[in-house]
Amino acid sequence: MLKIAWSKIYNHPLPAGHRFPMEKYDLLPEQLLHEGTVQHDNFFHPRKLTEAEILSTHDAEYWEKLKKLNLSRQEERRSGFPLSSLIVEREITINAGTIEAADYALQYGVAMNIAGGTHHAYTNRAEGFCFLNDIAIAANYLLDQKKAKQILVVDLDVHQGNGTAEIFQNDTRVFTFSMHGEKNYPMHKEKSDLDLGLADGTDDKTYLKLLAENLKELMQKVAPDFIFFQSGVDVLATDKLGRLGLSIEGCKRRDELVLKTTFDNQVPLVASMGGGYSEKIRDIIEAHANTYRLAQEIYF
Repeated sequence: MLKIAWSKIYNHPLPAGHRFPMEKYDLLPEQLLHEGTVQHDNFFHPRKLTEAEILSTHDAEYWEKLKKLNLSRQEERRSGFPLSSLIVEREITINAGTIEAADYALQYGVAMNIAGGTHHAYTNRAEGFCFLNDIAIAANYLLDQKKAKQILVVDLDVHQGNGTAEIFQNDTRVFTFSMHGEKNYPMHKEKSDLDLGLADGTDDKTYLKLLAENLKELMQKVAPDFIFFQSGVDVLATDKLGRLGLSIEGCKRRDELVLKTTFDNQVPLVASMGGGYSEKIRDIIEAHANTYRLAQEIYF
């Protein structure tokens, strides 16, 4: 069964005029239910992160500032979100959802989080709509619990997974692969184990060829026993922040390539949704929904 983390708190309201499309976190599950891709029992409501799980990845001083709502104005601006107790609760719920999804993936082969993919969160600071790094926290959970030995992060959001790269820069048990827009945010990029910077306007054919070649090589080189997939849909040509040139069909073929590879190699996978900022919300929902449709088709 495809298990999916989702909570009403994912759609926490933001001030009027904020550019982040929070409504997608309600519209996506509604669409998946409406079309029959999933049923209500596919969804689970995540618990809250424990402090020990947070401190496995993030600095204690940073966590103290976050939970006491004590970020400076500069730190809050860098995060992109106005800090509040509800935002902190949202973060610890989303992050726990990725941990629980990891356990479901070990059982069923694949699991999803309607939100997550918070790859800009560093050990000691927030950036780019990300306060806590769900992929890193869940990876450390698996390693600490000896549920995985070698993890591969496949980050295909249009923005480099800079926080994840920083967190695991000295940990050979987690291989970070980021394929992103070279001239896009963040302007200062961290060093992933493998970075593929793409030119503005990169099209479906170029993108998919490059991904297929590198993914095949990584499966052999890294030999992962678990994969985290950051499946941001801000790679679309319609994306306001993306600058790449993928079609919705090309984005679907991207997800199919990743999911088919993990299925064929029998490596458990968790997908977190990541970014998506197209002008039309239906483009965002359609691209995200394809990830779930493919998981059902390939795995179940």
